[in-house]
Amino acid sequence: PRSFSAAELVRAAPAPLQPYLRLMRLHQPAGTWLLYLPCTWSIGLAAAPGCLPDWRMLSLFGVGAVLMRGAGCTINDMWDRDYDRQVARTASRPLAAGDISTFQSLVFLGGQLSLALCVLLCLNYYSIILGAASLSLVITYPLMKRVTYWPQLVLGLTFNWGALLGWSAIRGSCEWSVCLPLYFAGVMWTLVYDTIYAHQDKRDDIMIGVKSTALHFQEDTKQWLSGFSLAMLLSLCMAGINCNQTFPYYSAVAAVGAHLAHQIYTLDIDKPEDCWKKFASNRTVGILLFIGIVLGNL
Repeated sequence: PRSFSAAELVRAAPAPLQPYLRLMRLHQPAGTWLLYLPCTWSIGLAAAPGCLPDWRMLSLFGVGAVLMRGAGCTINDMWDRDYDRQVARTASRPLAAGDISTFQSLVFLGGQLSLALCVLLCLNYYSIILGAASLSLVITYPLMKRVTYWPQLVLGLTFNWGALLGWSAIRGSCEWSVCLPLYFAGVMWTLVYDTIYAHQDKRDDIMIGVKSTALHFQEDTKQWLSGFSLAMLLSLCMAGINCNQTFPYYSAVAAVGAHLAHQIYTLDIDKPEDCWKKFASNRTVGILLFIGIVLGNL
């Protein structure tokens, strides 16, 4: 039977379009959620007390998240096409498999970035400049696995830019006492989920010579993830205190802590399927926090 999953929608698309949809990972929306959710936190915290978040901004940032995640994946695959051919999980990606050419990918990337620019231009001047500043991170992140065991840190700096941008889009500029702890919390969260994700490919990564926090932490992974989770929770508390959040917010932070503790405790770093399951479950973490922000604000 047909389903309404993202993967099914991609399979139902016209055949010439499918490689482009797979290139932007439209069939794997978990990453889009993880890019989008820090934006929702920031937009929610920036709302006036007693008010719901700005639904226009939430929608606009949702479109932007799809486009920028797609652009980031396109850049990643252009840099990594030779590596991807050597890894079982990524060998079927459109560029690695030869379904589309590098030139076609470059043209497609230009289209995605042009549409993302249109979204960015709907914001205030401060946010336009702030948003444009993230592009250097988007372009250079895929190279980091070649030079450092901490590419997940650079991904965190990239993926959580919305924690700054959402607030400035509502308020006109960043309130750093709120935005910086929120941004830091997001970076710590990314180190948790992307280290788990990286454990899927660690055997292939060793063979082809690329680096990750999974390879760096090895059997100490759970201790590191616990430290990152604690830092995330403390930063979320600091952000909440600095914008006068209320009991539902801190209840959500506690629920996030419980979810992360369960993730880490039950994680089997040597089972790729379990790593994927734990990685994908982080959407729940982000949604729990957003609900807590909304209820706390009301």
